[in-house]
Amino acid sequence: MIPSVLPITVAIPTYRREAVLIDTLIALLALEHRAAEILVLDQTEKHEPATELRLGEMAAADSIRWLRLDRPSIPQAMNVGLVQASQPIVLFLDDDIRPEEGLLTAHHAAHAMATDLLVAGRVIQPWEEGLDHCASAPFHFAGTRAQRIDEFMGGNFSIRRATAVEVGGFDENFVRVAYRFEAEFSHRLRSSGRSIVFEPRACLHHLKAGSGGTRTYGEHLTTWRPDHAVGAYYYGLRTHELGVFATRPLRAVATRYHLRRPWRIPITLTAELGGMLWALGLFLRGPIRLAPDKNPHLT
Repeated sequence: MIPSVLPITVAIPTYRREAVLIDTLIALLALEHRAAEILVLDQTEKHEPATELRLGEMAAADSIRWLRLDRPSIPQAMNVGLVQASQPIVLFLDDDIRPEEGLLTAHHAAHAMATDLLVAGRVIQPWEEGLDHCASAPFHFAGTRAQRIDEFMGGNFSIRRATAVEVGGFDENFVRVAYRFEAEFSHRLRSSGRSIVFEPRACLHHLKAGSGGTRTYGEHLTTWRPDHAVGAYYYGLRTHELGVFATRPLRAVATRYHLRRPWRIPITLTAELGGMLWALGLFLRGPIRLAPDKNPHLT
């Protein structure tokens, strides 16, 4: 029999999300089989009064643990989640989702079958609703076939806390939108001999809120800022895939968007060059990860 309270900490990094965050929490609390703990890793400077009030009420009722963080950083928030989690399994979720009933039970069951892996759940995007994904090939995260995969999506995955800490947690040098932080963590995890499995029964619907989160930093096609580019180059440096420095700038401007607006090509290339330089600086100072001795400090 499945227990009504599962030994899982749900960790939700959130940034500048309001009503959709509350709706996400309400949906998780309404599940028949609930997590023993929900950590809200809140990087928002100041919420709307209604959001602040509702989060305070949930925290006072011990429905959630509401942790206020001092700066926006996805990997830092996730590392705090690993350090603060009271349960052996940590399930990281986006802050704008609608969970299906079996989300938590499927994650729990997958870890019961094998003790040292990362479980990636199914993510259905708004434009994928109602489509038949049974025969989907190649693999994508709305698919329905369980399998081993090389990388995961950050908005629906679980891992044993001890395993994540042992491989160093998440590298906080993945700044701003933290592009490719999942790929770099996957690289380290698989290099340590662990596996990543896709479990489609652990399903949620991503609402893709139009504001807040990574969308705070604008759209990668239109901005001159390197916030969306830096992660790709830092990942290349960390994993010795240096070909990204030659191929990504060309791919960044070889789009239909730029074909129709060629005057934006210099803007995009400026963002790519800024990302290269920023990534090099981050690489030279070294990664910022959880210390391997399992103490709650960073190194």
